[in-house]
Amino acid sequence: MESQLERYKKDLDALIAKGEVLAFALLKQFSMLEYLRAVMMLSPKERDRFLGSLPLFTNEYQPWYSEAMALVRQLLPDRLEDFISHYKTPTIRSIITMENYRIEDFLQGLEFKYTSSGTVKLRGPDAAITHFQQQLAIVKAVNARFESALFDIRQLVQADLFDSELEAASELLKHKFTRAAGALAGVVLERHLVQVCENHHITIKKESPSISYLNDLLKNGTVIDTTQWRYNQRLGDIRNLCDHCKKSEPTKEEVEDLIAGVTKVIKSIF
Repeated sequence: MESQLERYKKDLDALIAKGEVLAFALLKQFSMLEYLRAVMMLSPKERDRFLGSLPLFTNEYQPWYSEAMALVRQLLPDRLEDFISHYKTPTIRSIITMENYRIEDFLQGLEFKYTSSGTVKLRGPDAAITHFQQQLAIVKAVNARFESALFDIRQLVQADLFDSELEAASELLKHKFTRAAGALAGVVLERHLVQVCENHHITIKKESPSISYLNDLLKNGTVIDTTQWRYNQRLGDIRNLCDHCKKSEPTKEEVEDLIAGVTKVIKSIF
């Protein structure tokens, strides 16, 4: 069976490979000379990969950006603001210049004028090349961290344990032990949120913190956004129904949602 470590590494490698393809696609579209120079620096085997059909950057960038941003947020949070700044346009900007042009401008097809040797010229999408190259470099830095001793292997071992416990919860549900299945999945969620707080140096003041309390800490610490906070709250509500509420029984569908939701959370929030 593939381990959690192997799955994470495979996903990260795929994200970097996709980014490299997009970088070459951007160069080919707006800077053919740089593109050819970059291709010639590759090995003959690698050249085939980038000399063939390349995707259209504007079609493929947003999915890559969303996945990469989530990755940076979890594994290299101190670089998240830098990563986003290469995409997002400055909030205060009277005119577009080389210094404040961003990938977001490129995706909107915006151009700006600049003066070179006394001649006014148009500049636009090609100015986004450097910004994307910087974003890709940050993602590769995540890879370096992943492979270094700085990455906490204990968390990956814990993630494998969580997987086993969620499999056990699924078996309990299969044999109609609905409350027990939901309670076990809830414990996994609670323990994972505690670990996420520790990862981001968020102080937990309660001796026995609830899912709701931990969820609020992560939202207030900007580790998760409002949408994720609401999702976690929903999972916590189902867990409470399994643990505490004796007036109504949790349904099989609710506990299935809880197990699937916890599985998603432990693989996307670190």
